[in-house]
Amino acid sequence: MSGPTTYDGGAVAALRRIAFLLERAREETYKVKAFRNAAATVLPLADDVLERHVAEGTLRELPGIGASTADVIASAVRGEMPRRLAAVEAEHGGPLTDGGAALREALRGDLHSHSDWSDGGSPLEEMAMTALELGHDYLVLTDHSPRLKVARGLSAARLAKQLDVVDAVNAHLGAASGFTLLKGIEVDILDDGSLDQSEEMLDRLDLRVASVHSKLAMDAPDMTRRMVAAVGQRHTNVLGHCTGRLVTGNRGTRAQSRFDARAVFEACAEHDVAVEINSRPERRDPPTDLLALARDVGCLFSIDSDAHAPGQLDFPVYGCECAEQAGIEPDRIVNTWERDRLLAWAAKD
Repeated sequence: MSGPTTYDGGAVAALRRIAFLLERAREETYKVKAFRNAAATVLPLADDVLERHVAEGTLRELPGIGASTADVIASAVRGEMPRRLAAVEAEHGGPLTDGGAALREALRGDLHSHSDWSDGGSPLEEMAMTALELGHDYLVLTDHSPRLKVARGLSAARLAKQLDVVDAVNAHLGAASGFTLLKGIEVDILDDGSLDQSEEMLDRLDLRVASVHSKLAMDAPDMTRRMVAAVGQRHTNVLGHCTGRLVTGNRGTRAQSRFDARAVFEACAEHDVAVEINSRPERRDPPTDLLALARDVGCLFSIDSDAHAPGQLDFPVYGCECAEQAGIEPDRIVNTWERDRLLAWAAKD
């Protein structure tokens, strides 16, 4: 059956939708950037200017516009369904999972996301706008901390500058949008269980995800002590991707870290720290047996995308499917909570 032949969404919307779906499908970044760059070029152009370029066949004279993106723009301007958009919708536009949809509807936001300030691929403004379009009430921006140099982790000074940008984005969106970009960090858990950012900066944040990114093959007793110590830090709100495993993807696979999971999860329950259900398809962390253990111990949970691109903000349905299968009640998932309840919990007042 053929798809629609008309299109009234506009050129920028068509380009952004293609990029979103390619990111959602975890396509290579270079395949996505052409569409996002083209959208950035077209966005400031007046309608009559863009229409003139289409009529004169001069779209490719604009910076960042190639043959493929020009075809999308021209079709959209003429009110025709762009062929590339129709193809990407057909290939990647369907549901990502068989289950988890009801719980996904209950999520109000996402507590773990990255922008191009660290190792994400898009500006934080684009991440915020996409989260808003997906119906989120909030998104926590959690770029990496200084020690993770390979991911361009933020020094205290760079983080302070980022917080000013977050304020500007929220001022631009306004209260009427019903959306808030929250200030956060994915802070490295250091070898001794301390956190890789100054106390002063951690105090300025709304929420903190603490994760292990180094020495993942540490001996089990040492890793247990390290994680329990991190969970006990007063700033820790969420324990991120607790095993560090990779089960698929272009980075290859990686075995899960060894630690006393019961001891770690009991510490999470004691200190009111949520165990992250990391929804990235290559992580699916924690695995099924540890998710059941955390459930039985009495932990809170956070179902997060760990998005590094706007399209990946659709990933939480993977984690929702896992949580649904594990029988985890929605009220134990902190990002089903409305914003003020979440912030009060994260402040640990």
